Formats: sequence, structure tokens, C-alpha cells
Amino acid sequence: MLLSLQAREICQLGRISEAKERILELLVRSETSLNSSEVSGKTGLKVRSANMHLLGLIQLGYVSKSENGHYGITESGREAIRFPRVDKVFAAKVLRKTSPEKAFHFYSGIDQPTGVSSSNLVDFCETIRTIDIESVEFHAVRGDFELWVHYLGDIELSKRLRLIRQAGLTGEALRDRLHKTLRSRCDELQRKAA
Repeated sequence: MLLSLQAREICQLGRISEAKERILELLVRSETSLNSSEVSGKTGLKVRSANMHLLGLIQLGYVSKSENGHYGITESGREAIRFPRVDKVFAAKVLRKTSPEKAFHFYSGIDQPTGVSSSNLVDFCETIRTIDIESVEFHAVRGDFELWVHYLGDIELSKRLRLIRQAGLTGEALRDRLHKTLRSRCDELQRKAA
């Protein structure tokens, strides 16, 4: 019990190991829970090492394990990697409607506005699905999507969008990944805001 308490204090001070932080970030990015082999493969850790880190993260309350052996991150785990708690107040803040000047204005290139804008995250998610792919690629490469989402206050979603940008996707693969990630987050936030 003393070791567990010491480990918990160390993690709360922001000193979890790099491997544990990689696992937590992977679980945040993942659209579904993962088994230990998937965690191992996607973090580059050996299976035994991944299992030991997962066990430690479960003991700290940062990861949960389902009956089918899949792992998911908990709210405490999100906080451990400095993501804010997703509660009703946070969800309402992120989902709020912005003023017209703070809305996301879509362009297809420099000085080429499309005339389309989104003033909240839900509308933004739907617009990504229908706006010209040239506009999606233009903004994704520049990091515009993650910056606007960060402005809304959703640091976690902003990081997810950055990872999509860094993956170098283009065309419909890019659109589909963005929309899936945005839709999943909007659904989560709408449930919390209700």
C-alpha cells in the first residue's frame, strides 16, 4: 500500500514515466479501447513491458480494464496527462457558439475564402463532412483546425487533430479521419452537457 501511495504521489506531481505517458496518450487518441498487444505494437513497447505499465496505470486509477481484456483511459488518467476533466461546465464551454468574428472561416487557399464558416464545434464537424476537400487539406496542413479547437478550450481534441495532421493524410482519408474524430468528441461533449 505504501508503494502504491508513493507511486500515486509521484504521478500526481507530473512525474509519470515516459512509457506510461505514451500509453495514456495512445488511449486518449484511440477511438476504441485496446488490448495489450495493440498497446504494445502502437507504443513500441515489448508486450511484457506494456503489461507491467498497464498494471501500474490500473493501480493508479488512470486506466480501466474491461471484462474482454481491453484497456481504456479514465478521467484521472486524462488529468494525469494534463487534459481537463470533461464535465458539464467544460462541455458547455467547448460547445458554445462563438461570435461571428471568432467563427472558423473556411478558405481554399491564401486570400481565397469559401464564404462558409462555423460558429460552434458541432457545426464545424458537419461542415468538415461537406466542404470542398481542397479547403480541408489547406487548413489541415497549416494546423488551423487544431488552433481553432484550442481556442474553444478543448486541448485534448486539439492534440488529436495535430496527430492527424502529422500523419500526413490527404483527400477523403483525411476528411474521414477528421470527421470521425470530431464526431466522437462532439457526441461525448453533448452527453456531458445534457
